[in-house]
Amino acid sequence: MGDTSKRELRYRVGEHMELVADVWGDEGAPPVILMHGGGQTRHAWGGTAEVLARNGFHALSVDLRGHGDSQWHHEGDYAIESYVADLHAIIDTLREPPALVGASLGGMVSMVSQGELRPGTARAVVLVDITPRVEREGIQRIVEFMTSNPDGYETLEDVAQAVADYLPHRRPPKSLTGLRKNLRRGDDGRYRWHWDPAFLQQAERRSKTGGNPNRLSDAAARLTLPTLLVRGRMSDIVSEETAREFRELVPHAEYVDVADAAHMVAGDQNDVFCDAVVDFLKRTIVTSRSSAPQDPS
Repeated sequence: MGDTSKRELRYRVGEHMELVADVWGDEGAPPVILMHGGGQTRHAWGGTAEVLARNGFHALSVDLRGHGDSQWHHEGDYAIESYVADLHAIIDTLREPPALVGASLGGMVSMVSQGELRPGTARAVVLVDITPRVEREGIQRIVEFMTSNPDGYETLEDVAQAVADYLPHRRPPKSLTGLRKNLRRGDDGRYRWHWDPAFLQQAERRSKTGGNPNRLSDAAARLTLPTLLVRGRMSDIVSEETAREFRELVPHAEYVDVADAAHMVAGDQNDVFCDAVVDFLKRTIVTSRSSAPQDPS
């Protein structure tokens, strides 16, 4: 069994940007970088990262710029190229190329990284409920939720009720402790989601224009590394049709459709999700790593 203890690391990724990550597992084990979706934080991957570490991986769950405890960019730079540059600043600190696990925004960063800007710098990609073309109605629903309470919430119970209304299929948590990790409390005592409002403004513009699916499609079509698409069967972001389109673009990609899960697959069915990801990574990056020539030194 691998080391499942957690520690916090900080990465200076530019003159004005520092990212915070939680890290599990032995640094000498195969690395896996976990990137959350827009509006989430590194804590979305806590259960997944612990399972990865238990199975012999070095798991790094990162707060993307403008999210969680990572810095907000002083000029509101949340372009996809900047997220990719941040990712590769972290990759450059590792002993070997990692696997990338990206949900939604994190998956888009992974596609552009490995299909366009820095191909060959990762060993495998897991895309979690994200494809180049997505259902705009689902994206709009996310944006509406993110913008629904600009003045924040008075209590954690109010936050929990808002989440329950947005995710009626999910069982309410027994404790609100985990919810607190995704919030910041302002000087006025009210709770707000832990992201930069400038990021949200850009997300709103993208939702109205449909983003840039052609760029993502071109990037996906150029993926050559082992690739896994994990869809939540109840997702209103990735439909059966868009998943099929992706598999036509990336014929070598593996595909898992998780029952009783919506867009946030790991949060809905973490055990099933982890089983699929661990199996995929053991068959791909662990196998390729063990068969690689050894350094004689």
